[in-house]
Amino acid sequence: MQVTDKKSAQPSVATSLDLAARDWIRVLAAYRNPAHGRSFFELAVTFGPFLAIWALAWWALSISYALALVLAVGNGFFLVRLFAIQHDCGHGAFFKQKQLNDWVGRVIGVFTVTPYDVWRRSHSIHHSASGNLDKRGMGDILTLTVDEYNARTRWGKLMYRAYRHPLTLFAIGPIYVFLFEQRLPLGFMKDGWRYWVSSMGTNVGIALIVTGLIYFGGLMPFLLVYLPTVVAAATIGVWLFYVQHQFEETHWDDAEQWDMHEAALYGSSHYDLPVVLRWLTANIGVHHVHHLYSRIPFYRLMDVLRDHPSLADVKRLTLWESFACVKLQLWDANSRKLVSYAEARLLPVPVKA
Repeated sequence: MQVTDKKSAQPSVATSLDLAARDWIRVLAAYRNPAHGRSFFELAVTFGPFLAIWALAWWALSISYALALVLAVGNGFFLVRLFAIQHDCGHGAFFKQKQLNDWVGRVIGVFTVTPYDVWRRSHSIHHSASGNLDKRGMGDILTLTVDEYNARTRWGKLMYRAYRHPLTLFAIGPIYVFLFEQRLPLGFMKDGWRYWVSSMGTNVGIALIVTGLIYFGGLMPFLLVYLPTVVAAATIGVWLFYVQHQFEETHWDDAEQWDMHEAALYGSSHYDLPVVLRWLTANIGVHHVHHLYSRIPFYRLMDVLRDHPSLADVKRLTLWESFACVKLQLWDANSRKLVSYAEARLLPVPVKA
């Protein structure tokens, strides 16, 4: 896709769209209402297999530790799908009733080791500030501009490189965030009892599950079934979040130029996955539409693309293409692209006044 200058507002792909980003809101509103029967069905075909594979992996421990581990890791995809349902509940998109959304989300949060109310607050901040260079930090992967990176000391650059290294982002990071960081309402520790109740209540639920596993099965169901499933899901989830916003022609602006609707549509990718992966990840790859109208249930996102094919090509990213996103680390405001460190070194150094 060709990139135009900043004042032209949109990349060239936008010329194929029927409407401006803001005007899509009234069109997408037609897809917002969930169908309770479909929602309960999606919950059943996700939670049921998740528990069944968990039990099968536990049983497989008596035959082969390797087989149990493979089953547990594969079950991470069903845990990701449960997280996607929790995600829809947090947006008030999965059921019509707020209380039903909230309590289903809270119960799922015990399995996804994610305190629902804390996550919902941080995620809403992410949606309200995504692509805004002046409001980075909450629910985002840290992204520096080229100028900010060049202004850092050698130690500061090293720390940023360590943070953005794939080993940190997709191995150490998911384990730290989901198993440790989320045990406290970090960021909201002084914002009232609700967030403490959410974190501590989720912790109690996790403790009950882990205690039950160890009491009835010993240490192996915890080490080779429970933990691998959670870690696999965390890694997959972080990868999905990364490629949904960290792609070459994403969208960032200073606060003065930032527009929520443009940032939503053009700063989120359409991660066009194969059918099986699309189902397992609950259409979360249709992320540009989700960010533009977050009240659409995940099972209606493909209806949007079917009815409005011009949206399907906006920021489209295939599975193969997504792997190249790992080499992108810095935002170049002049070319309006994410670039690699090597590309950043070739950019002209700004002349000081």
